[in-house]
Amino acid sequence: MHLHCRLGLTLMSCAMLLTATAAMAEPVKLSLSNPKGDVSLWMESSLKRIFPKSPPGDTATRTLDAARNQKLSFQIGINNQALHPATAEVKTTAPEGIGVQIRRVGYVPMHHMTPGTRPEELDGVDYLPGLVPDPLFPEQKVQVGPLESQSFWVTVDVATTATPGTYNIPFDVLFVHDKTSTTLTAEVNVHEFTINKRKDFPVTHWWRPSSIYNHYEVEPWSDEWFTITEKYIRDMVEHGSNVVLVNTLEVRREVFRQPNQMLTITKDGDKYNFDYSVVRKFVHMAKDAGMEYFEWPHLWIYWGVKNPMVVYKKTDKGYELYFPLDSDGFAPEYIDFLKQYLDSLHAFLKEEGLLEKSFFHLSDEPSHGEHYERYKKARGILKDIAPWMKVMDALSHIDYGKNGVTDIPVPLITTAKQFKDAGIPHWAYYCCAPTGDYVNRFMDTPLPKVRMTGMLLYRLGADGFLHWGYNYWDKIEQDHPLDVYVQGDAGAWPGIPYGDPFVVYPGENGPVSSTRWEIFAESLQDYAMLQTAGINPDDTLLQEIQDYHIFPKTEGWILKTVEEILKRKPQQGQ
Repeated sequence: MHLHCRLGLTLMSCAMLLTATAAMAEPVKLSLSNPKGDVSLWMESSLKRIFPKSPPGDTATRTLDAARNQKLSFQIGINNQALHPATAEVKTTAPEGIGVQIRRVGYVPMHHMTPGTRPEELDGVDYLPGLVPDPLFPEQKVQVGPLESQSFWVTVDVATTATPGTYNIPFDVLFVHDKTSTTLTAEVNVHEFTINKRKDFPVTHWWRPSSIYNHYEVEPWSDEWFTITEKYIRDMVEHGSNVVLVNTLEVRREVFRQPNQMLTITKDGDKYNFDYSVVRKFVHMAKDAGMEYFEWPHLWIYWGVKNPMVVYKKTDKGYELYFPLDSDGFAPEYIDFLKQYLDSLHAFLKEEGLLEKSFFHLSDEPSHGEHYERYKKARGILKDIAPWMKVMDALSHIDYGKNGVTDIPVPLITTAKQFKDAGIPHWAYYCCAPTGDYVNRFMDTPLPKVRMTGMLLYRLGADGFLHWGYNYWDKIEQDHPLDVYVQGDAGAWPGIPYGDPFVVYPGENGPVSSTRWEIFAESLQDYAMLQTAGINPDDTLLQEIQDYHIFPKTEGWILKTVEEILKRKPQQGQ
């Protein structure tokens, strides 16, 4: 049954009829006076992307089961089959104990699908390459063109103090041109279960200070930079990150005109001087924003443990390198620098009380063979000059863990289960790989797969999670900023799939979130929910999860599992 609200109906009678239709859980259709055709409204899961050519959904209501202290989401879809644009605005009034945020879902171009992935493991195969829904703009109004769909992303935030029970949240949709309106209703069933703060599971996303000062055209480390950057750090915390990388040194090997090095390094004869003023200010800001742990840059450049990190000095001509890019990473002059730097870092960490809250790196993504031998050599040097330091690195060959060469191995999810089966404590990561059946969060990764990340990490025994791409808004390996609203692959597809380099976009005064970032955050809530309930990772509830590529990938399984968790009582003392 379709209901048509025509101009001849009064606004009140139209609204009454539309409310009746919503109660019958059918889509709402409007025929506006100017366009020739229907405009359909529906409520959609947040785990199903609405593309420009997506057809209308089949329901005008949405029911959500929620714990206290949980954020969850859904969408309001609008499909315009008329010949002229239709402008719609959505408003709501949230009941006490429930917060509601409405954002417009924007589209960005995706020129190529993720390689090496079967169609059934991709989202949008009927619509992509093309426009993909990803950025979430802080807007409650949208213009829907002829023969297209648009959507709003609705985030429901249930307070810890919310009284258990059923809450009806009305969403008034006004079509500006005709001044016709209707009300859709979401039903939120709040359970007694309260999600406790996740503990003992660090999550880090590497970020780029330069992306912020380049985009906003502010001076690095200025008050303006700190004001904007704080919003990004708080955004990380709000989405489940609790570790922040502190860029004392530049972590990339490409040379920048203005590097990401927060530490001012000067040299007087053989003695290096280290000014921690910017580092200290950043650490204090990050702590105030809610960060619990601090991560410090690598000491040898990635992919080989062969060369020094890119260390900058400021001169009258700009920034120059202390050590040429191709210099020997084990040369005496570099080891001398490392000793002095690490002595200064150790003193700073003790002074700030951060030593027990810090993670340290040696070199990123070494392989086996010569890489392994150089890594062992570098680890021996660190044990000599910095015996207080334990190291963690993204590396996937199990010998690093079996032989204790690195203290905290961070394997790619393709090999992480090998570490688990061998009883080796480890974190896990994914990045531009793996593709295929594995979990990831590219722009065409089905959102149910993204949502499974937290449950996978919990079930498969990872002790933490790492990702490289929070806001990499540059062309890869170049000092060349990109417009990520236009180019989502760092200019490097097929090596880097769309969406991998970043999860937030630059907004007017701070971050613009993405659908992928919101769902990833919800996946970390699932982790906290499992932890709060005290569920054993080997519980039958999770037995269908076998590996990071063998796991349930449907919304139905997720909802059923969450429903079962909500029936359990939180562990005492959590």
